[in-house]
Amino acid sequence: MTLRFSRTILAATAAFALSSAALHAEMAEDELNINGDTPIVTKAPAAAHLEGHLDEVYSGWLFRTDDTRAMEQDDFDNPIMIYAEKGMDNWSVADGSEGKSCADCHGDISEGMKGVRATMPKLNAKGELWSMEDYINDCRTNRMGAEAWGWDSGAMHNMTVALSVQSRGMPVNVKIDGDAAPFWEKGKEIYYTRYGQLELSCASCHEENYGNYIRADHLSQGQIQGFPVYRLKNAGVVSIHNRFKGCIRDTRAETYSPGSPEFHALELYVASRGMGLDIEGGGVRP
Repeated sequence: MTLRFSRTILAATAAFALSSAALHAEMAEDELNINGDTPIVTKAPAAAHLEGHLDEVYSGWLFRTDDTRAMEQDDFDNPIMIYAEKGMDNWSVADGSEGKSCADCHGDISEGMKGVRATMPKLNAKGELWSMEDYINDCRTNRMGAEAWGWDSGAMHNMTVALSVQSRGMPVNVKIDGDAAPFWEKGKEIYYTRYGQLELSCASCHEENYGNYIRADHLSQGQIQGFPVYRLKNAGVVSIHNRFKGCIRDTRAETYSPGSPEFHALELYVASRGMGLDIEGGGVRP
């Protein structure tokens, strides 16, 4: 069997698995209200820039099982809150040669960081597109004189979760025009590019086939407003870029690295697809 023929068979198999009507399942009709006092918008009309692609946008929470959805409804049951508490504890701990903590510059985390996650990623003062992780490490290295954290290190996970909780219930509000437009266009290009031996794009699963099953996975729209999330499969926190990496890897392609320019651009585009939805501030996914 030639390599070309083998790739054709793989792609055809993937296409069949995605298109089978027998594998379709309806999403939940539940409403997400965390702790009974923080309602979260999980479905909304699609933004104007998605015309011709989506009519409505849906949180991935709606595509999860009853048990998984219930975990996110109550912080006592949500395992990601353990990481959030660690991040909040670290907020006031001095580190680095300057002897500063996050609180020394930004004050109380609930006030200083409110709304930050909802605007990410965004351009910095130099016009570079940065994710939340970049801003955290910029503070650590340039203000605190501390070592940068690894993108998917435990300390970074703790802090990004803690910051995300402060934007819980706030609508996604990323900037995609002006100087941000070229990054958004690059992210859109990546989103619709087919990768790997299976020749699948992000859109193949999350636009054309959401609601269908592929293997045991109930495909969602791939929205990221719930990230960082606690992933049951990993028994730990998963960042946005880490999830991108896993998706591209699943197409049997060489993937980009977390923190790469490509993933920054893709993050901006995918975030913009969730405009109208609320930040969940610590989602739970399978």
